[in-house]
This record gives sequence, structure tokens and C-alpha cells, in this order.
Amino acid sequence: VESWVEPYWGLGSRNVWWSFRRADGTPAALAGLYSEWVEPATGEVVPNYTMITQPADGHPVLALMHRPGKEKRGVLMLEPGDWDAWLHGTAAQAEALIKLPPLGVLRSGAEKPEEEALLPAEQLQALKLEG
Repeated sequence: VESWVEPYWGLGSRNVWWSFRRADGTPAALAGLYSEWVEPATGEVVPNYTMITQPADGHPVLALMHRPGKEKRGVLMLEPGDWDAWLHGTAAQAEALIKLPPLGVLRSGAEKPEEEALLPAEQLQALKLEG
């Protein structure tokens, strides 16, 4: 993906969609699972997929996403060197890849940059991932 968004509810009554992307400008790989099954009545092949999420409480910015009082979760971004282990490794190797991205790997900002003006300066500073 080029980027993904999470809802920031720091304004109280509405959210601002907060965009995340790799700091180096390359596409990000988000971990997921995929399978297919055949609908018995029709024979149609039905794809099934999901993105893997992880607790984000320990991340300085991802922990601010989603409604207050709700579980803080974020997608699992894989580094290029980890793709083969995720796709072809053991379950233990894949599980070892489930970790929050370190500071400096991501950049963030409002999906609609003009919405950043809605946020008080201290909130905006807390949300920015600038390394």
C-alpha cells in the first residue's frame, strides 16, 4: 500500500482520518491472511482475506487512534526483509514479526491536510511522526 488511515477522535465529536505511510516513500506491505472456499450450492470460488492487527497501546502515535475507551489496534506492517518469512516461514517465524513499527519508519498526517488546522498545536505535535 502507499498509505493507510486510522481514525483520530481527539476532537471529541468527530474524527480526523490520520494517514500513515513509510518514511522512505516505498510501498508498505501489510500482513494478512488469504484463503478461498467453494460455495457448495453454486460452485462459486469465494475469496476470504483479512489484515492482521496488533495491540497498539505501546506506540506513541498509534495508541492515539480510534475512539477513546476502545481497544487500540493497528495493522501489521512488514519490512521487505521479512516478507519471505511471513509468506513461507513457520508459524513461530510469522508470530515473531508481529511488532509495532519503530519511530522513524513511518510518517503521518491528516488524510486531508487542511483538517490539521482543526487540531490544537499540542495535539498536532503529538500526532506527527517525523522520526
